[in-house]
Amino acid sequence: MQTEPKKSLVGEEYEVEVGPVAHGGHCVARTQEGQVLFVRHTLPGERVTARITHGDEGDRFLRADAVTIHVAAKDRVEAPCPFSGPGKCGGCDWQHAAPGAQRRLKGSVIAEQLERLAGLSPEDARWDGTVEPAPGDKVAKGEVPAWRTRVQYAVDADGHAGLRKHRSHDIEPITHCMIAAPGVSELGIEKRDWPTIATIEAIAATGSHDRQVILTPKPGGRLPIVELDKPVSVLRIGEKDEQVHRVHGRPFVRERAADRTWRVGNGGFWQIHPKAADLLVDAVMQGLMPKKGDMALDLYCGVGLFAGALAERVGDKGAVLGIESGKRAVEDARHNLQDLDRVRIEHGKVEAILPRTGITDVDLVVLDPPRAGAGKKTVHHLAALTPRRIAYVACDPAALARDLKYFGEAGYAPRRMRAFDLFPMTHHVECVAILERAAKSA
Repeated sequence: MQTEPKKSLVGEEYEVEVGPVAHGGHCVARTQEGQVLFVRHTLPGERVTARITHGDEGDRFLRADAVTIHVAAKDRVEAPCPFSGPGKCGGCDWQHAAPGAQRRLKGSVIAEQLERLAGLSPEDARWDGTVEPAPGDKVAKGEVPAWRTRVQYAVDADGHAGLRKHRSHDIEPITHCMIAAPGVSELGIEKRDWPTIATIEAIAATGSHDRQVILTPKPGGRLPIVELDKPVSVLRIGEKDEQVHRVHGRPFVRERAADRTWRVGNGGFWQIHPKAADLLVDAVMQGLMPKKGDMALDLYCGVGLFAGALAERVGDKGAVLGIESGKRAVEDARHNLQDLDRVRIEHGKVEAILPRTGITDVDLVVLDPPRAGAGKKTVHHLAALTPRRIAYVACDPAALARDLKYFGEAGYAPRRMRAFDLFPMTHHVECVAILERAAKSA
């Protein structure tokens, strides 16, 4: 029996009362028929006309943009960026909200995720409910901090660099990204044409003058001679092997944090906000309080940032083991920490390498997993090592909440949690939770 295709609701408009913020940069509303809408470009308490952007009749929920504001929230501001708004660039979620309101919205999302996925109140998580701005990011209403040291541009059919629209492959051509760090903006990528290029990643290192662009040519496209407004090294993504290849200049940038210089090669992971690395190292070390002689793990260690900070503190009689799945990141971590013989870096997935190490107990753990989180198996393995304290660095509050639930099952509870607004104008937020063994009830 052939079923009738669902009717698309894209383009339909509904006037709605906007409810609470939800994880993902939108707020929740309902149609008169009770269908759930996830609405972007609005704020809790507003009355808006919402135009459907994704969804069909009968879907569990629909996605929409607020295209007309009938009753505005007091925290609403005119979006400073001309490329932000319904149907435009999808890079920012909260250009229309005052900076303080953005942090309160993120705090509400964290609290909701903790309660729903972990059964924890802010008090249970030992979190005061605030989202802390990075130093220097406190700006007035209508202003935008220029923080993003890595920007991924897409190139349209006319060869113009732009940014992708929300949940779309469509491209919004731009002349300037307001959240891009000065070191990215000064390259002038938006000012030239890129007819043979599909994507451009621009990187401006923190603490050095290193600048880098990573180009992905269109199929069959030739690499242009790259002449930008500032000296820059150029890498390319190979069409057949999808690997990063050096064209000219260094294949790495030098970042500066925690009183060391860090080599980060081939566009590898590094915190995007220029203050983030130091801020997170300080939060982790203050929470762990390493002692001389401690044995520590740094899991998903990247180029070795936390491993290096731990090694400085555990001293010659201590030891640090880092585990990282990215081959180039492991090479960089070993290079970056070659002067610290108490550090060992292993290459492979955490869930595969950790059981093979033979380690049966540790003093401290730093856990900085990818967006999906560490997962139940890894969490329970770590708890079995009975560390004195665990520092969990999370870029996704939902993954953090799920893993905190697993830690709770394994006998660990938060001692302190902090949240940092390291991605202003977007819905993203960074958290650091310090865990220790929960006191057994009598």
